[in-house]
Amino acid sequence: MTGLALMALLIWIYLIFAHGMFWQAGPVLPVAYPIAAPSVASPSVASPSVASPSVGPPFGALPFGALPFVAIVVPARDEAPVIEASLRSLLAQDYGGPFRVILTDDNSTDGTAEIARAIGDSRLTVIAGAPRPAGWSGKLWAVSQGIAEAGKADLVLLTDADIVHESAHLSSLVSKIDRYGLDLVSEMVKLACDSQAEQVLVPAFVYFFQLLYPFAWVNDGLKGTAAAAGGTILIRQRALQRIGGVESVRGALIDDVALAAAVKKGGRIWLGHSDLARSVRQYPSVGDIWRMISRTAFVQLRYSVLLLLATVLGMALTWLVPPAAAIFGHGRAFWCGLAAWMMLSGSYLPTLQRFGRSPLWAPFLPLIASFYMAATIGSAVNHFLGRGVAWKGRAYQGVVG
Repeated sequence: MTGLALMALLIWIYLIFAHGMFWQAGPVLPVAYPIAAPSVASPSVASPSVASPSVGPPFGALPFGALPFVAIVVPARDEAPVIEASLRSLLAQDYGGPFRVILTDDNSTDGTAEIARAIGDSRLTVIAGAPRPAGWSGKLWAVSQGIAEAGKADLVLLTDADIVHESAHLSSLVSKIDRYGLDLVSEMVKLACDSQAEQVLVPAFVYFFQLLYPFAWVNDGLKGTAAAAGGTILIRQRALQRIGGVESVRGALIDDVALAAAVKKGGRIWLGHSDLARSVRQYPSVGDIWRMISRTAFVQLRYSVLLLLATVLGMALTWLVPPAAAIFGHGRAFWCGLAAWMMLSGSYLPTLQRFGRSPLWAPFLPLIASFYMAATIGSAVNHFLGRGVAWKGRAYQGVVG
């Protein structure tokens, strides 16, 4: 027990001080309003509101009339409950340059396309998705068709159908990519945290994402770490062309990370948090969150049993040994376990604060980590039982993200 507790403590010393400060609140996209923004008030959006952060710098690098043309591509499959709020929020952007919204209807059966067409805005194009070729994930095939429809747009904003955007969001994204000469800007949008299951498990999802992909390392051009969050990805057309388009990652199920990795090879990317967009997709039960995690957890491990075993052992040492040693250990084992438990609990506090959750949840992070560990094992079990990865009526076998 003493040896395990000491190893866990050393792991946490490394994670706290040398792992890209992953535990910090992370960078947040500042608000930036375009010069000569439209004076007409944007139409109201019937959707949950998003709190606005402090205002950042305005556009400065481009004069009015020279703002880049942006095509917003929204892949959608059976998104009837949320699609109208999402599209109306995009059409209400106060961006001072030209933009259009392209919805690719990925063979929906619930009237998603009809709801979109009924909005009746000339800036919105709804295209019917063609049959998916072999080797493509459904989402990326829909995205590819939307990008083709975008034509010569300077920038392409890829966003999910369940994201609601504040009116300044597009302006802020374009300002960020332009001001710093970036090829890709992505954000972890605010996730729904309303149900009891979401309140317990969703903050940890963001925390573990930052642990896997420390934002400071992603944003450092000298580091190989690359990641993006699929809810919001703004990318330059020339960067897409350089990597061979989304076709270069066409089979990826963890498509956001794969796309960011391809762009960072020869380009600059930025990943942060967003206070200007939020997901309205609900996960009302623990089972819903379990399925969300297990859908791609084993894909993340590249279907490797050795990586699965190493991951489970590493998670047990990192998350379970500290409280076990603190509760059942004596002498050095107790003190090492207690110190590690306090460190991991403290590292969770900024994430809890971001979600407005009580800091009293911090010591229970090992229990939450156990849930994620079990879901990872469940993902592998599904694979070996032939269930593969399933999403909205589609099953994928043997595709690596």
